[in-house]
Amino acid sequence: MLPQNWKQLTRNLSFQVVCFLGLVILLSGCAGTRPGATFTKRPFNFQTDTFAFSNELVWEYQYDEHGKWTSHPRQPPPDYSHHCFVVARSARQFFEHARFDPAAPLADAATYRRLIRAVVARDASHVTPDAERIVVPGYADLRSFSAAQGALLKSECGGAWQSYFQRGHWRMIMPFSRHYEERMAAQFQADLKADHPPVVHLVRFPRITINHAVVLFDAVTTDKEIDFATYDPNNPQQPGVLIYDRAKRTFQFPANNYFPGGRVDVYEVYRDWRY
Repeated sequence: MLPQNWKQLTRNLSFQVVCFLGLVILLSGCAGTRPGATFTKRPFNFQTDTFAFSNELVWEYQYDEHGKWTSHPRQPPPDYSHHCFVVARSARQFFEHARFDPAAPLADAATYRRLIRAVVARDASHVTPDAERIVVPGYADLRSFSAAQGALLKSECGGAWQSYFQRGHWRMIMPFSRHYEERMAAQFQADLKADHPPVVHLVRFPRITINHAVVLFDAVTTDKEIDFATYDPNNPQQPGVLIYDRAKRTFQFPANNYFPGGRVDVYEVYRDWRY
């Protein structure tokens, strides 16, 4: 026998189902592409698709006479720091959403400010069709644009708080199994094959010896490992490497001027609504 309020229950259930289906359609629409849209894909180029300036270090790191990894505040204090996630994300946004036109006349600061804001306002997990890309006049690529307009880019790409409150940070407190890291390595390879350079979070938790973001743009596979070439916002002068050990199913990040080297936990960010 149906309850006396079955009509109201039915209406409530129908409303919830309609809302759920509407949300699914909305999300699917955001993830989909428009019919007839043209996408010209190419590999990420370290020499042209990266920023000329660096995310500066607040601390200077070194080994002391006893071989202990030590640090002390950098002097003078840096002007632009704690922006590694912002820089990595913005590099991918310019790669996926912008087009540079060196033949066009140089624009004024107000125009470039507007264009930068438009690029970084777009979803970092999506790709813009060719016809809808934001055109940056007067420069051949992001490297030359950032060399000339570094102050504007630093002020408009996002504040340091966006690195602290990146939506995927919740993942670092969860366990990283060897199976998960194996899946990440395969996912990175698939992204690179599709010319979609992944932004990845390198972390050791709960002891935060590293909490950093880099962009992967190439991979070399051998029987023993996969060497992922990296654009490191801290070191824009030359590519770095993130090594995946196939037997141990772990990632290794070599020693540099801010990390003593060793195993890191890795996952992709700016991929979907969870990360």
